Amino acid sequence: MKILDWYILKRYLFTFFMMLLLFIPIGITVNLAEKIDRILENEVPFEEVASYYFDFTIYFATLLFPLFLFLSVIWFTSKLANNTEIVAFLSSGVSFARFLRPYLIGATIVAILALMLGMYWAPIASKGFNEFTYKYLSNNKVVETQHIHRQISDNDYIYVSNFDTKAKRGNNFTLEHFEGNKLVYKIHASVIRYIEKDSSYQLTNYNLRTIGENEDQLEYSRKKDTIFSFDLQDLTPPMYVAETLTYGELMTFIAREEERGSSNINRYRVVQYKKWSLPVSVFILTIIAVAVSSVKRRGGMGVNLAFGIVIAMIYVFFDKVFGVMAEQSDFSPLLAVWFPNILFGSLAIYLLYNAKR
Repeated sequence: MKILDWYILKRYLFTFFMMLLLFIPIGITVNLAEKIDRILENEVPFEEVASYYFDFTIYFATLLFPLFLFLSVIWFTSKLANNTEIVAFLSSGVSFARFLRPYLIGATIVAILALMLGMYWAPIASKGFNEFTYKYLSNNKVVETQHIHRQISDNDYIYVSNFDTKAKRGNNFTLEHFEGNKLVYKIHASVIRYIEKDSSYQLTNYNLRTIGENEDQLEYSRKKDTIFSFDLQDLTPPMYVAETLTYGELMTFIAREEERGSSNINRYRVVQYKKWSLPVSVFILTIIAVAVSSVKRRGGMGVNLAFGIVIAMIYVFFDKVFGVMAEQSDFSPLLAVWFPNILFGSLAIYLLYNAKR
């Protein structure tokens, strides 16, 4: 690497990490101002608050990773352009592709960081962040899932019409046990409630129908406490569960949920594909940022930053909209996650071609 490469690479990494260090305290301050009443009301220990905001830092940085990167590259590249340093580089015989090389080296370093964040660090932080939120900050929030139908083993299927995760209570519970294609017995209850202290379940209006050769056997009980082989997560995994799993755990979880016919499988696939799309977006946004800001404009750095903010917000908008579309419909999660990269990748190629000219 030449002096030019080291000069740009250091500016690339330094500006990016400074952007993180500047915006993360702002995010923590805003979040704390919003949540301080609930934290004091619940008398949350300081250690848990400190742990929450450490997790929040990683969660917040991962969430806005593309925006921070894009703005930091535009910021320092615009300064190079305004100081006519880029003109000097290119006038000395350096091609634009050669000028771009230290940026791509920096993007590779940041992409590896993004990959490690998505695969391992962010899931751990997300788990702590969400558990704290549901434990202390969502006292009045009822998280309810509808029409849960799962295969919990090779022979057993369960159904719950709805489940309240706060009360740990579900309605219209059914368990069916098959041997081959033959129904052996069926359990039905109007209400199922999870008893946390002994990891058991209480069934209200319990009915057991055992299928016989000539006639069925019926058993009824007003209330019945029992133990099942499935756990509470099988009735209703939290909506954020995929975000809390490392990549290996996530793949195992998705395979299990596919076998059980989970209705949330698209949501989990979106999380899976985003772990790979984010590192790729680092290269795309870096190229766009350099192509946009490497030209000295009459309006100076402000024009480049304004243009960069618009592009970054459009990218985030497409990322969120298509992600929600895939989660809430039959739209392909793979296409939904990669569409922003395909669209902005095409823009990066176009801008790079014109920048070379």
